[in-house]
Amino acid sequence: MRLVIQRVKNASVKVDNKIVGEIGEGFLVLLGVTHTDTTENADYLVKKLCNLRVFKDENEKMNLSIKDINGKLLIVSQFTLYANCEKGNRPAFVDAAKPEIANELYEYFCEECTKNNIEVQKGIFGAHMEVSLLNDGPVTIVIEK
Repeated sequence: MRLVIQRVKNASVKVDNKIVGEIGEGFLVLLGVTHTDTTENADYLVKKLCNLRVFKDENEKMNLSIKDINGKLLIVSQFTLYANCEKGNRPAFVDAAKPEIANELYEYFCEECTKNNIEVQKGIFGAHMEVSLLNDGPVTIVIEK
């Protein structure tokens, strides 16, 4: 499981020109799932994400978590995080999990984040989405398990 985490001032996701998820300050999380991922991988990454200290404290140091600032999460599934570009110029996506497995782990991940008392907004799994964000910093972090 791979997360691309972006600290944002705001972010939204549209499907068919309709906003389906929108947050203010917090994290935009792009989540990719591979064949070998389990709920244990998701649990590890949920804990990392919810406790990641990259928001500024009163001394302008990155020392606060999303929970500390009452931030929100916008979590978007993205199978292209497992693109393999080693051969040729067209990516192969054979490392991405099958949709039914990926969707199950995506939903599980989102539910576990809400159990940490963080508001979670989502994209629509498998839909063509338009994601907008105002990256704060910019701060972009990749975590994998």
